[in-house]
Amino acid sequence: MTGLVVVGPGFLLVQDNARPHVARVCRQFLDDEGIDYIDWPSRSPDLNPIENLSDVVYRRIRRRQVAPQTVQELTDALVQVWEEIPQDTIHCLIRSMPRRCWECMQAYGDHTHY
Repeated sequence: MTGLVVVGPGFLLVQDNARPHVARVCRQFLDDEGIDYIDWPSRSPDLNPIENLSDVVYRRIRRRQVAPQTVQELTDALVQVWEEIPQDTIHCLIRSMPRRCWECMQAYGDHTHY
């Protein structure tokens, strides 16, 4: 089933060290819900190509002549922009993964140009 998220025994949340994720209220929620999570090192390289797609979506939303004014308008704009992303963009990101991993290994986990 697409979009199904299962949180239960053995589930382990992996998240980056972004400020919203390490905020006291966020950690308290995870603790209250009994969700185990990994403390990810700060400034670790992000090899997830979805971050690049998120950036594409963000830039396209910002370029719109009329900015979304309501949650529904934003939802509609996000769906439209997502559907307009060329498949070649997605394929290029997927094909870049071996190169990204190689650069990360060469940098011993430090920053790369990605």
